[in-house]
Amino acid sequence: VQLAESGGGLVQPGGSLRLSCAASGFTFSSSAMSWYRQAPGKGRDMVARITSAGGSTNYADSVKGRFTISRDNAKRTVYLQMNSLKPEDTAVYYCNGRAPWGTMYWGQGTQVTVSS
Repeated sequence: VQLAESGGGLVQPGGSLRLSCAASGFTFSSSAMSWYRQAPGKGRDMVARITSAGGSTNYADSVKGRFTISRDNAKRTVYLQMNSLKPEDTAVYYCNGRAPWGTMYWGQGTQVTVSS
């Protein structure tokens, strides 16, 4: 099983980034996918989640209206479009997959830094 995040980096406040997570080794199309983030000295919090077919999404209150999660099951990839970024969005962002039987998979994370 592998979840490989990409797309992180340094961006100025108000800017945008698009994170990608390429999955392999498990039934991606049957798995709900999520993005989590962990800021220095804090716990890992859910940012956005999408159901297996992509028909339903939900977001943390702090990112509603700014972030959009999507997926392409043919490419086995989930995305996180992040707009209007704020310094408080600075964190390591992790891709998460949850198989139908409950097993959870994690990527290694990608750093997002929002700073002028």
